[in-house]
Amino acid sequence: MKKPVPHVIRNMMRLGSGEALARLAGVATVLFLAHKWGVIVVGVYALGQTMAQYSVPFVDFGLRHVGARLVAQYPQATHEIVARVQRRRFLMTFALLPCLLAYVAFTKLPRDLKACLFAFAAICALHALSLDWLAWGKEHLRLVGLGRSIVPIVMLVFLTVGRNSAQVLWWLVLGSLVGNILQGLLFWGWWRRQKPVEGDAFAVAMVRESLAWQRTGVLGFATLCNLAFNNVDLLMLGVMSKPQEVGLYSASYRVINQVLYTYYLLTQVLYPHLARQQPAQRIRMLQTRILLSLVGIGGVIAAIVTAARRPILEVLFGRQFVHAAPLLLLLVWAIPLDFLTSYLSNAYIAWGMEKKVLWCIAIATCSNVVMNLIWIPSYGAVAAAANTLICYVIFLSCLALAGHAAKELRHGAEQLPNGLPKPATANLDSLGN
Repeated sequence: MKKPVPHVIRNMMRLGSGEALARLAGVATVLFLAHKWGVIVVGVYALGQTMAQYSVPFVDFGLRHVGARLVAQYPQATHEIVARVQRRRFLMTFALLPCLLAYVAFTKLPRDLKACLFAFAAICALHALSLDWLAWGKEHLRLVGLGRSIVPIVMLVFLTVGRNSAQVLWWLVLGSLVGNILQGLLFWGWWRRQKPVEGDAFAVAMVRESLAWQRTGVLGFATLCNLAFNNVDLLMLGVMSKPQEVGLYSASYRVINQVLYTYYLLTQVLYPHLARQQPAQRIRMLQTRILLSLVGIGGVIAAIVTAARRPILEVLFGRQFVHAAPLLLLLVWAIPLDFLTSYLSNAYIAWGMEKKVLWCIAIATCSNVVMNLIWIPSYGAVAAAANTLICYVIFLSCLALAGHAAKELRHGAEQLPNGLPKPATANLDSLGN
């Protein structure tokens, strides 16, 4: 991949300019709820956000990554891609609503909070209106970042307006509705201003083949499994434990998520470039020095957060959240592991290895669910945090085995010139132990 580091950094800054606003608004919302309303309200809001996070990959069902990849590869067929992707996303939105309602019915919440929770999650399904995936594939990264900042900023504004209301969560629901509508209008307005390009027959045929259900379904299941791997424990706590445990666990996760969201800027910026790579270029992206650097950086960050975990929780969320310190002590060591798994899975998907990623993440997710079912009833959130670390190791080991056996990478190794450092795919197993 012949992309200079300054170019990647510039793209990260373009995407990060809006992402930073989104993160600041999101953190401000949680901190306000934590200091003014306490653990239970934070727990309900965390459940709503988690359900919203599941709504996005369910509506996309692989279309986000496949669509962005096709736009990068066949820009002359963009109109065909948009029409097919959006039609499928709208259909998936209608299939999503019964699933959200079923989950809400099983949560241990009063009826009024259940209604609020369902409304919040259902409104987030309006994500189907957005064309952020198209802007991502075309590398309009500043626009992508700006679009992502709209919903959290509007929600924060509505929260400020209704801060003294006894129905503060409903103000967040209203803010989410307005924000999602504005976000959709932004991207569609941008798309309307683009000059149409007539697609050739070959590109259109490739698009139709790539967007077939049997092709995108694999990636759809993979992204859902990946999301389940990351936060199914929070959903399970919502059904199997008290709202207080959900609030404490979500506070710990929010601390490490601020680090991970920043790191994901890099993986998102790299994705369109990775999608255009030839086999020999892929091997260069898996050299040992790159992977060890990711682990080292993540480890340093984890050590710093470990040392300051109690002051961080107290300053950010309030004294009652200091009880989450043991949870944060465990979860923070997921950072170096996530640096590796996110990098590898993102690269594998860009290289068309969706099936391998699906198997890897499915094994890790099933392991997580089984261990949570066994240990959460007895040990609550502590068990969920410990299981998270164990499952990261399982996921990384599976990715290592998949990369070692992948024909997409073996073909690349045959094309490497003499003297190039040995690819790290053969050494990934040792990193997962």
